[in-house]
Amino acid sequence: MKKGKMRLVVKVGSSSLAAAGGGVDRDKMALLVSAVGRLREAGHQVVLVSSGAVASGYQSLGYQQRPRTLAAKQAAAAIGQSLLMQMYTQMFAAHRSSVAQILLTRSDFSHRERYQHAFQTLSLLLDKNILPIINENDTVSVAELTFGDNDMLGALVAGLVHADLYMILTDTDGLYDKDPRSNPDAKRISWLQDITEEVEALAGGASQLGTGGMRSKLIAAKTAQGLGIPTFIGKLNQPAELLDVLNGHGNGTYVSYHPEAPASGGLPTRKQWIALHSPIRGSITIDGGAAEAILKKRSSLLLAGVRDVSGSFDPNEVIEVYCDGALIGRGVSRYGAEELLELLSPAARTRRSGTVIHRDQWTQTI
Repeated sequence: MKKGKMRLVVKVGSSSLAAAGGGVDRDKMALLVSAVGRLREAGHQVVLVSSGAVASGYQSLGYQQRPRTLAAKQAAAAIGQSLLMQMYTQMFAAHRSSVAQILLTRSDFSHRERYQHAFQTLSLLLDKNILPIINENDTVSVAELTFGDNDMLGALVAGLVHADLYMILTDTDGLYDKDPRSNPDAKRISWLQDITEEVEALAGGASQLGTGGMRSKLIAAKTAQGLGIPTFIGKLNQPAELLDVLNGHGNGTYVSYHPEAPASGGLPTRKQWIALHSPIRGSITIDGGAAEAILKKRSSLLLAGVRDVSGSFDPNEVIEVYCDGALIGRGVSRYGAEELLELLSPAARTRRSGTVIHRDQWTQTI
């Protein structure tokens, strides 16, 4: 196992918490709390991303199964979130752990100041040995501003806090080469270096109690990998098993995780925001030489390599960068669109020098 304290993000899905007839299964939650408690007792910092608010609250509204309308889901989440936190608070108190609730929406990530504040708040809580429990703010989220599912939320949180490992806990013990429910000879894939289209094709659809299935977990793991963070996808059966995960002996599938490898620290917070969360105001097209310089030589993007400008953007706004029709990355432009167009005109050729995107304000496509 890696030596020293690790920073871990643990995501648990609705199917791993909810009772079959609605509400929370106290035994399932007690197992999770005990497992997370052991990680913290071993000196590791943990952020818990917990689904289950809608699944916990819909029964109180008189529904027999998870509701489908947005209003009903939001009402169920409003009830269920408080029930979840009440149980978490009580159960973690038995492990001498204090918890803090954080509800996030997409706009908390896309707004740069709020994104930085979220990072500062989470860092302070972890430094003070408080366990943050995060969920999407389902009560106010709308379709255009959701994370899609908490698998993706967990991946983005793992990036935000620069986690050493992202653990996705679900009701299956990892990814198989075929559906194990209908194929007794199915074999588990214990290690993946990369998530390819072929790997994604092995995954199925959403679970009955939640919004995500194995495919969403693989996509989330791929996002985490792009942020420099490995992932574990698997099932929790015993309290000590999360410690086993750190040793490389987890009951599931690892993605780009090596127990003895030093932690990379992930992509800097500033670059994560540029790559995944920033509003895009426009784009530029560059030539092959400029693309090679920024992708392979890690140089800044110079004005001489710019061939075309699209959109309306001001200086210090994020733009997309294309080469030969392919998106290769994003960055903060030092110029506005109008000024760039003027500099590209034949009359301004003698002034075609300067940096458009500095390498510290640039990220490749994730």
